Amino acid sequence: MIFRELNRDKCKTYLIGCEATGKAALVDPVRERTDRYVAILAYHRLTLEYLIDTHTHADHRTGTFELRDLIGGRVVMHRRAPAPRIDLHVEDGDHLALGEIQLTVLYTPGHTPDAISLRVEDRVLTGDVLLIGGTGRADFAGGDAGAEYDSVTCKLFTLSDDTLVYPAHDYRGHTSSTIGVEKRTNPRLAGRTRAQYVDLMNNLGLPLPDKIQEALQPNQCAIDDDAVKFPTLPQLNQVRQLDPAETMRRLSGSNPPVILDVREPEEFNGELGHIGASRLIPLRDLPSHAADLDAMKSHDIVTVCRSGVRSTTAAAILTGLGFEHVFNLKGGMIDWNDAGLPVER
Repeated sequence: MIFRELNRDKCKTYLIGCEATGKAALVDPVRERTDRYVAILAYHRLTLEYLIDTHTHADHRTGTFELRDLIGGRVVMHRRAPAPRIDLHVEDGDHLALGEIQLTVLYTPGHTPDAISLRVEDRVLTGDVLLIGGTGRADFAGGDAGAEYDSVTCKLFTLSDDTLVYPAHDYRGHTSSTIGVEKRTNPRLAGRTRAQYVDLMNNLGLPLPDKIQEALQPNQCAIDDDAVKFPTLPQLNQVRQLDPAETMRRLSGSNPPVILDVREPEEFNGELGHIGASRLIPLRDLPSHAADLDAMKSHDIVTVCRSGVRSTTAAAILTGLGFEHVFNLKGGMIDWNDAGLPVER
């Protein structure tokens, strides 16, 4: 197996290659380094099979979509990833064949709802859930400190103690650790109960990443076009959430809310369908079309997307533009379908 970390920076990108077949995967590629990745693949005479993001990144633009356009390969993310045009959605326990190598998907939410880890041979790539001597923050929209604790202690920490740990970020110059070392010495986890961990993570008071506006929203929308500009948002974690059952109850009432679907057109009539009477305005177009919704400012509006992430951004945009009755469909069309509620296609 060829295994290399390519960035030599706080953001980590891993190359996994099968020497026997020449097939390769890039995990968490950074958009600014795409030229380097193409050169390294060519040097090793590797064919790119998979482009894998372990989660939706908030501090840098993903390179997956640009690389797919340049040299091919399938973009892989968890089923709850918000971005459209993902080639392969994976779930816990799925296997990705890479020549003679097998990658096993572990669903490890908490940092984000779509976070996965990847087990390959004697190591595990933990994304931003488990870091070396730390864990990923859980205060972004959709983050959940309790779920993160469960992901680490009930899933990652069940791996053998000698399993090598390779995170998606490191800020102290480390390259790897082991599951056993993290169990014993990780200061956020060692000796803490779930309740103590949740209290710690909910009170870190960390500043937002410097590039969150330039990274998070384009990554959610799979946009490579730098000309598309998004407005500065209010706090995403202040957006009011409605679960599918409550949304359906309100739709059946005498004064139903406006359903604003912010996915791409091909998703609207795709596998998940859409809620009847929905209005489609893709998230990338919402800032320029917000004036079209002015007549609805006195109505309740429920924003909808695939997994509830892009629509949280949409709800925050509308709130920042003076809409006072905006809610988000928690879990998006994934949870709506899982609840067996009606859809149109």
